[in-house]
Amino acid sequence: MNAFVMDGIGETGITEKEPPEPGPADAILKPTKGLICTSDCHTVHGAIGDRENLTLGHEVVGVVEEVGDSVSDFEPGDRVAVGAITPDWNSKAAQDGHSSQSNGALGGWKFANVKDGTFAEYAHVNDADGNLAHIPDDVSDHEALYTTDMMSTGFAAAENADIPVGGTVAVFAQGPVGLMATKGAELQGAGEIIAVETVDKRQELARTYGADHVVDFQEVDPIEAIMDHTDGEGVDAAIEALGTDQTFQDCIKAVKPGGTISNVGYHGEGEFRHIPREEWGVGMAEIDIVTDLCPGGRLRIERLLRLLENDRVDPTEMTTHEFEFDEIEDAFEMMDKKEDGIIKPLIHFE
Repeated sequence: MNAFVMDGIGETGITEKEPPEPGPADAILKPTKGLICTSDCHTVHGAIGDRENLTLGHEVVGVVEEVGDSVSDFEPGDRVAVGAITPDWNSKAAQDGHSSQSNGALGGWKFANVKDGTFAEYAHVNDADGNLAHIPDDVSDHEALYTTDMMSTGFAAAENADIPVGGTVAVFAQGPVGLMATKGAELQGAGEIIAVETVDKRQELARTYGADHVVDFQEVDPIEAIMDHTDGEGVDAAIEALGTDQTFQDCIKAVKPGGTISNVGYHGEGEFRHIPREEWGVGMAEIDIVTDLCPGGRLRIERLLRLLENDRVDPTEMTTHEFEFDEIEDAFEMMDKKEDGIIKPLIHFE
């Protein structure tokens, strides 16, 4: 089969591999559609270390090709979604409520990390009964694809932010995760949502997904603007959806004492993140910092698919470009360089 791989830091290409085989509890998926994520770009640039001949990709939907003997709820021909994070559901971490960290920090993140990812003609899914979800007939593959990572991660940012109904929240960066965090904040009942973004198309989508105010950080100081909008109080919650030291510090500066910082940004560069001491109340301002890795698993995906079934959100508005699988190298380069206003590139496998 053909697969799009990382073959060393900064090196990618399409290569031939043997198709995977399922274990007793596993499934083999034939992808129909996929999305390239900025996380794939971080990985290729060495954020999690060097990798050789590693198939990239973690956002995919498709059709079940084969299942192991102990899989009970799925069979060949089923149209399914699989989360970007595929936990080991019998792990101690999963039993303790932290399934994404199964068997070690970030242990649920397997695709394009510790095993081949999904940018191939076939993909292996561990613990199929726990990690696959049937796609309802009235939900398209394109729509369902967004449940696998962008909706799950962005909505988790809002869920973890502990936003009071009618409360205030600032979402730093309006890439795909930030946009879904903005929508998630709206669904959580936020009374005022402030989006921080400079790219015109992303500003427009932020408003579409529920932002009441958009702060262009290249035009004004975002902290001053947020304080103006909140009469000097700061926000109840701040969401970090980019993964930089500056946005992390800005979250701490923007949130009021007793507030929450919800981090879902991928901090792929630098050894440390800095906390501004005074705004942190010299360590005693009762500010919570909550982190999360995209929640995975069947139940999570099924709940997100229900939102699509009932038209609570249309994530496909984030799709700006479309490519065939044999064009994936061009799509990846465009995503890596953020060319032509790209937000999310959709890959058609068939």
